[in-house]
Amino acid sequence: MGIAGLRTTLQQLQQATHDHAEWHENLIRTIVCGLPCDPGDVAENAHHNCRFGQWYYAEASADLRPQKLFAAMEAEHECTHEIAARMLRKAADGMPIVRDEYDALVAVSARLRLELDSLRHEIQDILRSSDALTGAYGRGQLLSELREWRDLAKRDVQPCCIVFMDLDNLKEINDTHGHTVGDQILAGAVRYVTEHLRPYDKVFRYGGDEFLISLPGIDLRNAEHLIGRIREGFGRVPFVVSAAGNPIHATASFGLALLDADVCVEESIDRADRALLSAKATGRDRAVSWNPAIATGTMLKWNLDDDVAG
Repeated sequence: MGIAGLRTTLQQLQQATHDHAEWHENLIRTIVCGLPCDPGDVAENAHHNCRFGQWYYAEASADLRPQKLFAAMEAEHECTHEIAARMLRKAADGMPIVRDEYDALVAVSARLRLELDSLRHEIQDILRSSDALTGAYGRGQLLSELREWRDLAKRDVQPCCIVFMDLDNLKEINDTHGHTVGDQILAGAVRYVTEHLRPYDKVFRYGGDEFLISLPGIDLRNAEHLIGRIREGFGRVPFVVSAAGNPIHATASFGLALLDADVCVEESIDRADRALLSAKATGRDRAVSWNPAIATGTMLKWNLDDDVAG
């Protein structure tokens, strides 16, 4: 899920938590004070129709649904409504509420609240470590995530590729148009790349105008095709319109490397970085895949550009 999506999800999650707390408070007030209950609270599908249920089943992001914490909420929320409905029927019939039933309601409500709080903290941690300007993921998360993908590659579960992206001539853009325009181009570049990646790919801000992209579950050949299409479209997008009404374009260079299971993550990052340096040194606005020739200074073959041209 992208940063904008995480912010929206966090707002929805906070509202859903508030809605459930308000429902729980009204439930206890109804039982203790002997007030008429809401017919919806004793309906068979009450957990679907309450405000929390409406968010959970209809409004929550599709990217959130595979998360373990989110999935675990369903059983706790449904159980909460089942216990509440029994208690409300007993109260309406003038029957006493036994302590075990009340304790069960308190326990299941506490577990649901813990899951909600845990998911909220997880999203907040991601947002706190994200780059405020571009919305890219922060560098602090990079190594731990790549080490997880390397472990999967080492077990032959799936490969992973990494890509360095660097905006070309950003200093000249800043000098000509100002740093505000340069910042807008950085943000627009990340937004464009993210929109053209797969949902589970990630863009990390590595430093300055340099970004690292993780591409899990893809080999180098397919990564080249994906990045090739992004690079071609990149230069055609006007990221900013100048004060005079003229579109301002930018290009980017890319360095690709396989996340090699036989070397440390830092070595694979260095390979992608060397491929990027080679792309910039040989003309910019190109994508280069690492191979041992870079380390020896031998000229690389531009396989990626040939593939895209074909």
